[in-house]
Amino acid sequence: MKVLSVTSCIEIFLLLILISPQFVTSQDVFPDGTTIPDWFKQVEETDISKLGKQYVITDFDVKMDSTIVQTEKIQEVIDQAGTSGGGVIVIPKGVFLSGALFFKQNTHLYLEKGGVLKGSDDISDFPVVMTRIEGQSGKYFPALVNADGLDGFTVSGKGTINGNGLRYWKAFWLRREWNPDCTNKDEMRPRLLYVSNSKNIQISNIHLKDSPFWTTHFYKCENVKLLNLKITSPSKPVKAPSTDAVDIDVCTNFLIKNCYMSVNDDAVALKGGKGPFAHEDPHNGENRNILIEDNTYGFCHSALTCGSESLHNYNVLFRRSTVEDASRVFWLKMRPDTNQNYEYIAIEDISGSARNMIYIKPWTQFFDLKGEKDIRASKAQHITMKNLELTCDKVFNIQESNQYELSDFTFENISVNSSDGAIENTNFIKDLTFKKVDISSK
Repeated sequence: MKVLSVTSCIEIFLLLILISPQFVTSQDVFPDGTTIPDWFKQVEETDISKLGKQYVITDFDVKMDSTIVQTEKIQEVIDQAGTSGGGVIVIPKGVFLSGALFFKQNTHLYLEKGGVLKGSDDISDFPVVMTRIEGQSGKYFPALVNADGLDGFTVSGKGTINGNGLRYWKAFWLRREWNPDCTNKDEMRPRLLYVSNSKNIQISNIHLKDSPFWTTHFYKCENVKLLNLKITSPSKPVKAPSTDAVDIDVCTNFLIKNCYMSVNDDAVALKGGKGPFAHEDPHNGENRNILIEDNTYGFCHSALTCGSESLHNYNVLFRRSTVEDASRVFWLKMRPDTNQNYEYIAIEDISGSARNMIYIKPWTQFFDLKGEKDIRASKAQHITMKNLELTCDKVFNIQESNQYELSDFTFENISVNSSDGAIENTNFIKDLTFKKVDISSK
């Protein structure tokens, strides 16, 4: 019989330790079990020294004057940088008023501390263009900052992009008072930041505030990172209508990390298309591999929303965050005129307060079957909520409907102090699992 050396015995012992279950490090995975790529863990600051020449706008005849709209002069700086091989457009300390700006390949935006790019409150400074809005592609107004078809576009710094939205908000509510059926687009309003058909995008550290309409909108983008942002709009004294913090629209690989969001609508909304024939439209599509982590939410309609213009959302992980004053933690908007599929979505390690923990009901605002007689059936499946510690008015605000099917829902390790103190309206969910769910009355 061969006698093992002391060294060999030690090596075998160490190997046994390493392969034992308690020492095996679990992989970080998306809800469908696939490994989260390392790309999501790479959150380096934008280094503008590596992005080419810096174009400080005041060096190019842009006046440090907050009272005059200087769209053409600022655009000339962007165009010059673009034709010269690229570079960084620098907004120095001061307030600079502008209409729609369009960035070019290899151009970037940097806002110095105290630097403010402020949007004009005159809609005529935003020319009608082909764009994407509310789940449809067509003519509408661009954003203050626009980037289309770019690879590697960045916005960074310590300054502010200010949408100057007050005049637009007042006009919207006045129109709504005159015509209660007016839509979001009836009162003409620009967005703050719109990035489309682009990849390898990073928006970091700045403050985006007071957008007239959606604050940031990303359409058909791949590999997008939003890092350390502050995104705000008021709920009073004038509500800022439809000022979603982040709208993700037909995107793949999207990271939102270490951000603060407080807006008078949804914080993060997943879009993708709407209508009975939406799946046939090549402009529409799914969102896939969305990671939302380590954020803080102030007032908002919902921290995470699927809809209202949404077709297919797959592999969405929302975790390690604090909700301070949300109407809902998680909202599934189910349209009667659109086939929707929300699957493999996980909400994990969330604390704080909200009026509703989970909210699922038919969404009937402005739907249009376009002459079709039958509603379009939808479904939500493989939905998990676990490790939640909340104070809520209502926990499961879920409505049964023949419009959609809910299946494979798991609620695990949840502690909620709730005014209703009950688990209700869930018996129609197929394959429903409760594990360590504690709901106590306020």
